[in-house]
Amino acid sequence: MQPLATSVHRAYTPDLDPQDFYRMLRLRVDVFVVEQQCAYAELDGRDLEPDTRHFWIDSADGVLGYLRLLEEPGGIVRIGRVCTADIGRGMGLGRKLMHAAVAESRRSPTVLSAQTYAVEFYRSFGFAVDGEEYDEDGIPHVDMRREPVLPK
Repeated sequence: MQPLATSVHRAYTPDLDPQDFYRMLRLRVDVFVVEQQCAYAELDGRDLEPDTRHFWIDSADGVLGYLRLLEEPGGIVRIGRVCTADIGRGMGLGRKLMHAAVAESRRSPTVLSAQTYAVEFYRSFGFAVDGEEYDEDGIPHVDMRREPVLPK
């Protein structure tokens, strides 16, 4: 039986409950380091920046999905660390998180570094490939960009 996913939660780093924050980081390490067998510095210090926004979906079983928004120079927003727990896959959680992130960043140029297999997923949110494929820690990636939606 799959766990029941609740709504998307959002908080700036200073407003995070330490236990929630730990559970988010644990999910990221479980997915990116353990599951994808990619030994890299997952904890990059950007999570502690006061303007970093964390989005996550909780259940009784823990954090099922996560992503973060970072403020970059020039008013650019970066979406990163998009992941879903194994037990939450196939439930549309990544899509739910991306809808929330895109809604929040819609008036800013938004960028992300996509694992190549996920390009079509990000295209469905208006992102376009912005450069050539490259290797990042043994996994093929491509940069993607979404232009801002300006008010009429």
